[in-house]
Amino acid sequence: MKARTLLVLAALAGGAAGCKPPPTDAAVARVSLLTASGPSAPLPSPDTTLAAWTSTANPLRLVYGEPGKPVLVALECIAPATPEAQLRITRHAPADEGAGALLALIGNGRIGRFPVDATDFGGRALWQGEVSALLPEWDALKPEREATVTVPGAGLVKLNPSPLPMQLVEACRGEPDARDLPATPA
Repeated sequence: MKARTLLVLAALAGGAAGCKPPPTDAAVARVSLLTASGPSAPLPSPDTTLAAWTSTANPLRLVYGEPGKPVLVALECIAPATPEAQLRITRHAPADEGAGALLALIGNGRIGRFPVDATDFGGRALWQGEVSALLPEWDALKPEREATVTVPGAGLVKLNPSPLPMQLVEACRGEPDARDLPATPA
């Protein structure tokens, strides 16, 4: 009798286990969707109709934006006139902490793709990267036509033509015919 009871109990236990579906990753996926945070919402492209490049107190740094409004893009030379000369480009738009991207600089028949990272500026992250000043992609900033700067999710910034950015690039490269930049505080 005991053997028969054990057999019935085993059959019931097996049947009960058969009623439950097998484990799946669906529960994990639901939890991941609830707790994961994705990238921030994309920003619209700013109106740059009245924007211009402006010199700063640092003669090796330019800012781009509309007078009286926040800066949109900054360009700064590091280690000028050396083989290690770099241009630091900053897209003044919020970046997600720890994010990285490629900033596209397009203009005058040139396309530059420069790595940028979310960089902390007084408690907020902005897109910033440093790239060799010797790269020909910087020639996108020549004053003949407008150029554009874009970082995924940070909108497209149209850069109105100006001789200032290319003068900074040439000075940073150490080109002998580079003109001095005017040092006017912004």
